[in-house]
Formats: sequence, C-alpha cells, structure tokens
Amino acid sequence: MVKVIASSVRKGNVLEIDGKLCVVMKAENIHPGKGTPVTHLDMRRISDGVKITERYRTTEQVERAYLEEKTYNYLYEDEQGFTFMEPETFDQITVPKDMIGEQAMYLQENMAVMVSTHEGVPVSVELPQRVVLEVTDTEPTVKGQTAASSYKPAILNNGLRVMVPPHISIGTRVVVMTADGSYVERAKD
Repeated sequence: MVKVIASSVRKGNVLEIDGKLCVVMKAENIHPGKGTPVTHLDMRRISDGVKITERYRTTEQVERAYLEEKTYNYLYEDEQGFTFMEPETFDQITVPKDMIGEQAMYLQENMAVMVSTHEGVPVSVELPQRVVLEVTDTEPTVKGQTAASSYKPAILNNGLRVMVPPHISIGTRVVVMTADGSYVERAKD
C-alpha cells in the first residue's frame, strides 16, 4: 500500500477503504469559490460489488493498492470458475464466474487475457477488444440485395446473435467487439 494525495486518484485506480479494495469508477476534483477544494470519488467494492461514494479534501492521504497485471491464457471452465495459465511459469489461477460475467461467452481456448491480481488474489480480468467467431446460422444471401444499411441476423458459434451484412454466409469467420457484441468486419484468415 502506498499513500497518495486524494487529488491524484484517477478512474481505474484501486484504493483500500476500511480494509477492503475498491476500484475507482469516477474521480472528480471540485474547487468551490469559498471553502476547501474536495475530491469526490465514486467507487465499487471489489469483494461484493457495492458502490460507495467518498469525499476527501484534495490534500488528504488515501491508500492506493498496487495491482500486478499479467497475461494469462484461458484453459477451461468448471464449478469453481474459469481457470487461466501463466504462459512462462505455467502457474494456474482460477477466477470466479461473476468477475467475468456476461463476457464469458467470448472466452476461447488459449485466449490471452490480462488478469490483475492483488497479493495473489485475482481482482479483474480484461478480455481482448475483438474476437473472431464463426457464423453457424444466418439467412441465405438474396441476389440483388444492395441496400447499404440492410443487415441480417446471424448466430455465432458461441450462441451470440449479431447483425451482419448481407454478403456474410454460414461458415464465415467474423470479428466481433467484446464490449458490446457488435460486428466489426469479416475475419482476414
């Protein structure tokens, strides 16, 4: 733990508040005309997901936790959660299912993800921004359908429904954004 002044805290930092780790969702420095400038922090407790709001004088000290970020490869899923392996040391780490949440549908075997840990305990998992998936079901292409914005629904091999351009057919590999599940382009492989 390192003490830092409250005004230097930024979004994404992890602080220790009352012995619990909290990730900063929003940090705002407020300088009123009269009175003391304050730092307003909106945070989420990592252990249980509860949102907290704290207000500090900008010169007050807060405890910042340093996280270790490493790249891990996805191995498998079981009752305990998702298991990842560190590629150099072959150390394995299991992450609870609720930490990944709905993004779990994008996990693929050997996918490289960024795992942040604090004292050996996983705190967050960051998936790649884009993944390549295969179209398993979609409507056939209609000849002469050239309207610029006519997209059709497709189902991908992970069960995700996504809107794709008319020229995409079953078996085509497409690139999808993991943030919102939107179609980006046809895969270049």
